[in-house]
Amino acid sequence: MANEIEWGGKKSYNTCTMTTAIQLDRMSRVEKLQTMEDIWTDLSRIESEVESPAWHEAVLKETDARVAAGQERIADWETAKRELRMRFE
Repeated sequence: MANEIEWGGKKSYNTCTMTTAIQLDRMSRVEKLQTMEDIWTDLSRIESEVESPAWHEAVLKETDARVAAGQERIADWETAKRELRMRFE
């Protein structure tokens, strides 16, 4: 669990026993997104350790139904990330 700390008048987060402070207010949106992506890549390196929450199956079924009905389209992950980045930049 992250602990919020003050450092130089700025909010930082101590995320583990070794001191890791991320000064979010100094990071650009692109840097924050890249940091999140790097953390997720590290967390998901060992696929067997990643557990889907119980609600995930129901959400996937709902999405499949919307795709089958033509209400939603499928995009590969790289395309989706690019579109989201363009939308939020």
